[in-house]
Amino acid sequence: MGAKGLKFSDLLQILTGRLEEISEHRRGQNGHYEIADAGLGAFSVFFMQSPSFLAHQESMERKQGKNNARGLFGVERIPSDGQIRNLLDLVDPGVLGRAFWDVYEALEGGGYLEGYRGATGSTLISLDGTQHFASEKVHCENCRVTVRGERAYYSHQVLLAVVCAPEQKHVVCLEPEFILPQDGKEKQDCEQRAIHRWVEGHGSQFAPWSVTILTDDLHCHQPICERLLAQQMHFILTCKTESHPALYEELGLLERVEGAISSHQVRKWNGRHHEVWRYRWAEQLPLRAGEEALRVNWCELTIFNEETEEALYHNAWATDHALDETQVMAVARDGRSRWKVENEGINVLKRRGYHFEHNYGHGNHNLSAVLLTLLLFAFLCHTALDLACLMYRAIRRELRTHRKFFDDLRALTTYLYWSSFEQLLTFMHQQLELEPPGG
Repeated sequence: MGAKGLKFSDLLQILTGRLEEISEHRRGQNGHYEIADAGLGAFSVFFMQSPSFLAHQESMERKQGKNNARGLFGVERIPSDGQIRNLLDLVDPGVLGRAFWDVYEALEGGGYLEGYRGATGSTLISLDGTQHFASEKVHCENCRVTVRGERAYYSHQVLLAVVCAPEQKHVVCLEPEFILPQDGKEKQDCEQRAIHRWVEGHGSQFAPWSVTILTDDLHCHQPICERLLAQQMHFILTCKTESHPALYEELGLLERVEGAISSHQVRKWNGRHHEVWRYRWAEQLPLRAGEEALRVNWCELTIFNEETEEALYHNAWATDHALDETQVMAVARDGRSRWKVENEGINVLKRRGYHFEHNYGHGNHNLSAVLLTLLLFAFLCHTALDLACLMYRAIRRELRTHRKFFDDLRALTTYLYWSSFEQLLTFMHQQLELEPPGG
């Protein structure tokens, strides 16, 4: 796999294997369609970014006796939308979640994640919670219920985890953690408990001290930091003044002592004007009040326009990484990567054809979570192919825009049959008259 790159057939085999592990939950004689076909059918819609994909393939089957749902995705019998929803509603999304780690291990083992080492030398993983469903009418047993006035509002939230790096245009999606109603009534409780579960459940996937966790200020609190350290994970967490009075009170006292707070300044040209990057840092500050407070290292970065002295950027972080003149720049650089979970992750899912917040089917039990898991896995597959498949990457670069690539995929699979995704990619590569991929 490492020499020839990671192929779509490898990714499909991973998903198919996990789908086949799902135990049969149907009763009676309702066994016309396999659960794996329902899962692969839903995945095909998300991977192709085409809600009509299965309908087109049913039409092709009637006319040609073959279809791309089978040829590309291994769907033996195409189930209807209603059948997919019924078959997947009782599936545990955690079974599918293990497929994310299979892909991660393949990418890591093939050396495709070397560019995701942060400046601190560890792999950067950003965690962030977001809402993926909201309704005043549609709901299920796993919905979060918020009452405003006399009206009930239903929603689903999820904690997303992505591997990221400052200079990488993609994020690598890891297994999500769904925020369930029994986690608590307040957003802070829900997201924080989800982070605890994610770290506790998946910390063993990584070598000790090989990972740095990035989160926003909402999670920069002692219980989460202690959990990360217990799992032998580093952290760089946004640390705001209003959320950490004890830390900033001690910082204020140190400011009165000359040299107690270290500083370093760098002058940079941004192509239009010079900027001044001013770093400050201090070590062993209390994260909260009290004798048992965890001691953390603190740093901040402020960027000024040298000519106007206008402040262009400011942020501060709490970390367990040791700090000096060199390391403070590395920590700040890595800390600024946290926003990639939103820009290259959540925003791409919402605005680039994945329709993250669209209700593909809600069900009564787990359907919403299962469909979102398959959507995120489709997102991961496209990222993995761009990282590890030279032919796929060359085609994406030649077609330039996200829309053009998926428009071509949809058109080619609507009218022509392909026995494999590799055959489809080869055809596109040849028609674009691209150089043969090396390796």
